[in-house]
Amino acid sequence: MANESQPPTAEQVEAAAHGGATHAGEPHGGGGAGRLNWLRAGVLGADDGIVSVAGIVIGVAGATSSRGVIFTAGLAGLVAGAVSMSLGEYVSVSSQRDSERAQLAQERRELTETPEAELAELTAIYEAKGLSLRTAQTVAAELTARDAFAAHAEAELHISPDDLANPVQAAAASALSFVVGALLPLLAILLPPASWRVPVTFAAVLAALAIAGTVSARIGGSNPRRAVIRVVIGGAVGLALTYGIGHLFGTAVS
Repeated sequence: MANESQPPTAEQVEAAAHGGATHAGEPHGGGGAGRLNWLRAGVLGADDGIVSVAGIVIGVAGATSSRGVIFTAGLAGLVAGAVSMSLGEYVSVSSQRDSERAQLAQERRELTETPEAELAELTAIYEAKGLSLRTAQTVAAELTARDAFAAHAEAELHISPDDLANPVQAAAASALSFVVGALLPLLAILLPPASWRVPVTFAAVLAALAIAGTVSARIGGSNPRRAVIRVVIGGAVGLALTYGIGHLFGTAVS
C-alpha cells in the first residue's frame, strides 16, 4: 500500500546507532558533542587571536613606527592571550564535564535504587513526545531492557555518556588556534615597509575575520553572509578605534 512506511535498512540502523548520516542530504550530528566542542573552541580562539593581537599592534603602530616595540607588544599579547584562552577553555569545559558526570552518577543511583520509578519516568517522557501510553510503555520497556542507563541519559539528561566534553582537547585547540590567528596580524604589521604596515594589516585582518566568520557559521549551521558582515564590521570598528587611540595618546605622550 502507498501509506505503508518503508522499514529502515540495516545500514541506516547502524548509522543511526553511531550518530551518522541515515540518508543523503541530512547528515545527523548525534554523538558529536566533543568534536563540536573543540571545533567551537578552535574557531573562537582563532577569531580572538586575530582581533586582540591586531588591536594591540595596530594601536602601538599608531603611536610609534619602531618595529622592535611593535614586535614586543604583539608577542606579549600573543603569549598572554594563548595562555588566557587555554586556561579559560579548560576551566569552562572541565566544569561542564564535572556537571555531566554528576548528573550521570545520580541517574545510575536512581536506576539502582528505584528502577520502577525510573521506568515510569521514561514512559512519561515518550508519552509527552506524542506516543500513546501503550506505545510509550513498550518503547520504555524495550530501551530499559537493552540499556537502561543509556536510555535515561539520552532521553532525560540529553547527554551521551561516551561523548563527554574533553577539557584538554578544547584547551589545546583554543591555544593553538589563538596562536595561528595572532600570527597573521603580527606578521602583517612587521613585514611591510612602515608606510604600508597599517593598511596591509587592516586588509589581512578583515580577510581573516571573514574566513573565520564563514567557518563559524558553517559549523553552527547559520547564514555565513550575516556572520561575515557582523565580524568584519566589528573588526573594522575595533581596529579603527585602537589605531586612533594609539595615535592620539602616542602623539600626546611624545
